[in-house]
This record gives sequence, C-alpha cells and structure tokens, in this order.
Amino acid sequence: MFKNWLKIAFVNYKKNALSTIINIFGLTIGLTGFMLILMHWNDEESYEKWNPKKDDIYAFQTYSKAENSYRSSISYPMAFNALKKIPEVQDYVLFFGTGIGNKMTTKYHTAFQQDGLLASESFFHFFPFKIISGGAKDALKTETSIAISKQTAIRLFGKTNVAGESVKIENKDYIVTAVYELPEGNTQIKPEFIINPVEQFRSDRDHWNDYRYACFFMLKKGVDPSVFSEKFKRDIIEVRAAVDAKDSGISTQQFLEKYGPNTVLLTPLDKIKLHAKSSPLAAGDFKTVLILFILSVLIVVLSAINFINLKTAEASQRGKEVGVRKAIGGTRSSLMRQFLLETFIICMVSYFISLVLTELLLPSFNKFFDKEIKLNDWHVFLYSLIMVLLVTLLSGLIPAFYLSSFKAIETLKGNFSRSKHGIWLRNGILTLQLMISSFFIIGGLIVNSQVKYMMNKDLGFNGKQIMLITFNENDPKPWLKYERLKSEISKIDGVEAVSFGDAVAGSSRKKSANIDYMQETINTNYSSMDYNYLQFMEVKLLKGRWLNPNLASDTINSLIVNEAFVKKFGWTDEEALARNLNPGFDDNKKYRIVGIVKDFNLKSLKFKVEPIAFFHYKETAANRYALQSIQVKVKPDDIEGTVNKVKKYWENSAEPGYPFQYYFVNQKFAKTFVQYQKQQTLFTILNAMVLMVALLGLFALSSLMIEQKLKEVAIRKTLGASDRILVFGLTRQFLWIAIIAVLISVPICYYLMNEWLKDFAYRIDMPLWPFIVSFCVLLALTFAVVSIKAYKATKVNLVKYLKYE
Repeated sequence: MFKNWLKIAFVNYKKNALSTIINIFGLTIGLTGFMLILMHWNDEESYEKWNPKKDDIYAFQTYSKAENSYRSSISYPMAFNALKKIPEVQDYVLFFGTGIGNKMTTKYHTAFQQDGLLASESFFHFFPFKIISGGAKDALKTETSIAISKQTAIRLFGKTNVAGESVKIENKDYIVTAVYELPEGNTQIKPEFIINPVEQFRSDRDHWNDYRYACFFMLKKGVDPSVFSEKFKRDIIEVRAAVDAKDSGISTQQFLEKYGPNTVLLTPLDKIKLHAKSSPLAAGDFKTVLILFILSVLIVVLSAINFINLKTAEASQRGKEVGVRKAIGGTRSSLMRQFLLETFIICMVSYFISLVLTELLLPSFNKFFDKEIKLNDWHVFLYSLIMVLLVTLLSGLIPAFYLSSFKAIETLKGNFSRSKHGIWLRNGILTLQLMISSFFIIGGLIVNSQVKYMMNKDLGFNGKQIMLITFNENDPKPWLKYERLKSEISKIDGVEAVSFGDAVAGSSRKKSANIDYMQETINTNYSSMDYNYLQFMEVKLLKGRWLNPNLASDTINSLIVNEAFVKKFGWTDEEALARNLNPGFDDNKKYRIVGIVKDFNLKSLKFKVEPIAFFHYKETAANRYALQSIQVKVKPDDIEGTVNKVKKYWENSAEPGYPFQYYFVNQKFAKTFVQYQKQQTLFTILNAMVLMVALLGLFALSSLMIEQKLKEVAIRKTLGASDRILVFGLTRQFLWIAIIAVLISVPICYYLMNEWLKDFAYRIDMPLWPFIVSFCVLLALTFAVVSIKAYKATKVNLVKYLKYE
C-alpha cells in the first residue's frame, strides 16, 4: 500500500509540476528565513550563559516617572549602603570605564593595550574567569593591582606565568596579580585587563547624586529580586530623598514624584543583552528580533496557505480518483494518510534544501549582523523540524480532510466539477494571504519613511570634517597637554579649527548630576568644553552670549544650557538668564546661566534631546583631569592629506609610541542609524520574499481555477464575447479578493505600525499614502498575475472544448 501511495504521489507531482515547484520553492524560502532568524535569536539569548553564578547576578536599573526613562547607572554610596543595609545582598561590583586603552611597558615589551576595564574589588567573585597564573581572591585588592588576560600576558611578556611581574602604565607601577582566560561562550564582559580605581571610589563615597557607575548585585540564594527592589527603594532611595527633600523644602513623596527614581529594576545577568530596559553594555533589541521572528513565521504560513489553496484547487482533478478508491473499499482514514504523505514528502524536500541554502547564506548573514553563528545548534534543527511537521499538518490535513470527504457517487457521475464546494475555503485563505502581503507593503513603506525622516532631520549641529582624536598617554596635567596640542595642531596646513568638548555626538559618554535652584531640582547631563566648542560644532545660540576667554568668570562659574534644560525647570529664557544654580558636579559654588543654545542631538534620534549644561573645562578639577581628547576641524579641499599630516605630527611629536586613534564625528553619529537601516533592509528583503511567495501562489491558483473554466470561456467566446470582457470576467473574482484583503489589513497595520513608531522621540505622523500605494500595488499585481493566464485562456481551441457539447 505504501508503495502505491508513493506512486500516486509522484504521478500527481508530475501532473501538477507548476504547483509542486511553487510549493517547494515557497516552503524552502520560508524555512530558510525561519532558521536564520531563529539562529540570530538563539545567539542573542546565549550571552553570559557560561557564567555558573548567572542565576544570582542582576544588573541594576532605575525608572523615573517624571522623566519616563530608565537608567542603568548608580552612585557609589548607593551601592555601598545597599550591601550594608539590605540583608538579601551578598555582594556588588561596580564598573567604570569600559574599552579603555593604555600604553604598557614591561622588561620584555612595550605595547598599547585596548579594551581595559575599571572595576571594583569583587569582579572575579561575579565573573569567575579561569585563572592560569596568580589568584582571583585578592587580585584587585589595591590600586596598584592589575589582572590581565592570557592574550595580554603573551603580548607583554611572551608567556602566561607572570603573576608577580611588574607593568608600568603612565609612570605608575602595577603588579600582575592574576592572569585569566576569557570565557569561550558569548559574553559582553571580556576585558583584556582590569584595574581597581580605589582612590576614585574613595573620593566618591559621599557623592550620592553622581550616577557614574554601572552596577551588578549578587543576591543570596533563593532571594526574590522584587524583595531587593522594594528594600532598595525604601532603605536607600527614600532615605536619601528625605535628605534632599528637606534641603528643597518639600516632602519626600513630592521629591520622588518630581525627580525620581520611582522604581528599581533588576535584570538577570543572562537576560541583559536582550531584555534589560537600560544596559551599561551594548543593548540588544528584543522587539526587533521578535518582529523578525514573527515575520519569518508568517512567510512559512504563507507557504502553507499556498499549499492548502493549490491542493483544494486541484480537487476537481482528483475527484474521480477519490471516487474510484472509495468505491473499491478505500477508507477515509487511508485517503487522509496518503494525502498527508504527499504533503510530508514536499515539506521534507523543502527542509533539506533550506538547510543547504541556510549554510550558503550564513556568511553573508553573519557579516550583516557582525556575528559568528554556525549551523551547529541542535535547537535550530529541532525547532525547524517541528515547524516542518506543523506545516505538514496545517497544509496537509485541511486538503486531506476536504478531498477525502468527497462522495463517491457524485464524483463518479462527474458532478463534482460543477460543484461550488470548497470555493469559500480557497477564497478565505487567499484573502488571508493577500492581507499579509498588504501588511508587508504598508509596513515596509512606513519603515522606509521613518528611517528617511531620521536621516534627513536637522540635528542642530554640524559634525562634518570634525575628527576626534583620543589621548592615549595619561598626562599629570591633561588640560595643559590639550592647550599645547591645540596651539601646535592649529598650525598644520589644512586645519581650520581646534576645540574640545566632553559631550560628543554619537558617543556613549554621559555625565549627569542633580542641579538645584532654591527648592527646585532637576537631573541633567553636563559637559566641560573649550570656549569655542559650541560655535565649532555650529550650534545655534538662542539667548544670552557665548563663553568669553576675556572674562575671568567664564572659567569659574558660568553655564550655557540648552532649551530642554530651561523647559525642564519651567522657566522662560529671560528667567533662566537671571538664575544662579547649585550643580551636583561642583557643590561648593553657585553657577550663573549666561547663554541658551538650541537643542541638538547627541544621542540617536530614537531619544528626545535631554537637558544639558556646558561649562569651561577649568571650572572643576575633576573635569580638568578628565580631559582625554581633542577635536580637529579640517578644511574640505584635502581632507585625506590633512588627516595624514595630523597623524604624522601625532605619532612623531604628540604621543610617540602610541597609536593614532580618531574618528569623524558625523560618521560616528551615523552609526546610531545602523540599527534602523538594518531593520529597513530586512523589512525590504522579507517584503520581497512575501510578495514572491504570495504572487507565485496566486499565479498557480489562478491557473488551476481558470483551467477549470476553459469550457465556459469557449462557450462565451462562441457567443461573441470579446477578449477584454473575458479577461475581466476571469480576473474579477481575484480583484475583489485583493480589495477586501487590503481593506481588512488597513486597521491592523495602522495599529501595529503606530506602536512601532511610538519608540521614536522624533517620528513621522502616520502617513496615508502607504495605504493607498498598497491598495494600488496589490490590485495591479493581482491583475497582472491573473490576467496573464486569463489572456491565454481567451486563445483556447474552441473545437477541443465544444466537440462533445
């Protein structure tokens, strides 16, 4: 029996070669997309899985209701007091400065080492890297302790057994206390060296409002994270808020409602890559991954819909086969098993082809996402095989149930071909298919419009031809180094201007503090800068004046703020220029606002412009010593030549022996668009795949259905119907289905795309034209695809279909 089923299956495959090829092609495309997106999702979820303590480690975040924003930073005294006051806390670790670089000298070699990390003493308690030399327990006990990776040890010493050896960094001697191996699994925490800035922690012990550290807490076994969150809010945040509220003359509750934070969130270590509300590390985008996965599943569903439609449309060709088999004793269950087998064979062929295609596309996919995924995860094979089985059941059971339900007497009499049975099913499924196609067209156009809007938006500054050069060599007085370099680089032919600003567009650098005015407090970003920095960046001055090098007060207590700063305090421009403030970054002085600049974007356009205050770098000691870069604007006539001149000067005179590290500010900011450009590209690719699968299915279905109407066409043509009338008559049914599909998809698409746009602070208004374009395009494509077969039908041989009438 099984052998007979296979023979019948292959006879039908050959007889309906077009629909067979389309089914295999559609399923292959769908399964390939499904597997690629599934591998991407699995890879994103695999970060920090290597860590045996991952179940007890949580990333710390807070939420402020007033600002409607999440923050992944904490002040030193908050973390320190949490360990003392909350019994559920076992330990904490603080990060400060990731990706730092230093010139390191040993008695063997001198090398510039990047990707360093400043972290508190308990780092190895949280991240138990394999130690191959030295010990982890006291590896970061003192300020002169340094732990290095195996690769760094080989680079500096030529060997790994180097615990106790000396390393000189910027005229300061460090002792190697541990050499470790970085984990093999996916991780965002992979420092090449680690130093504990003990003195910095000590100096920050009373700076409650200086949120500069990323923090991970380790809770005791079995502790509910929500218990910690409640106690941290009650014992740390509210206690400190009571002190600040008293100084502001308002109640603690009013202070928290106005300034926050209002909620404490903990995200498990192995979930922060995709699921953290705010991350101190590179954050993933779970919503995008989920959308891509859903879309890939939809393509598989579309392929299944094609299968169902084509099989039910072929019903009239198999009606007599079913009738004969039932007449000679064939049962309904045996017929269903045969039809399921036919479907399963096609699905398995598609599955194996998709495995090959996935392997071929994987290098390009990895390059697109900057990953190193391999097709060796058993989850991918299992889930994709489950998807194949589901498609087999979905696209096999419905036609099998339908075909096996035919009555033998009717099919043997030939009455089935004239029956309306099954038309509602095909039309309903085709409507669903075209609805999905309409959604992709509308969604793709809206995504393109949003990305284009972001790319063309006025950012409020001009970063063209401005290169930022990072200092590698630590100088005891970096502000004097900057002033010397500014003078020398300005003399290089092709250099238009030189400046410095700590707030750099596209950079992740961020400093924030509370700024007080009498009984009012806001949390704001702040940035030190040179006198000419804002003019250098072509930021517009709205009110007041720029900082003036001829005024001594402008290096002591003068501020320039942006529009968002003024709005957050609720002042007019004139009121702002009359205010004296107490900033959290310099509690001992009053600062006066002397100028207001137009808002300009430092972060991605996904976020609103935040309040920020600018002041001269000499105003506070901390900012003088933190000056670690210089910005150079080059003339447009010979950018490459000028960059080479600056590089030559840097390597020979400014920092001999150090690499010349620079980037152009506009290119750096452009990277904030990469995520959305990739979304745009992926949506375009998926859009093309969906339309291809849908239109091929529509073509095959219309071919089969029109084939069944050839006798009707022949009769109407004999009675004098023109080709135009015949083509329209044959395509009219499909056009109505396309119209209904678009109309149903419009409200669904409007809601879903509006939800997507809500993630952007700067977004387009929901446009009308994508819905109109979708309507016209889908109608035109439907007509074009169906009319090809309809036109051929008008050229039917009349004798062939009328000789027996």
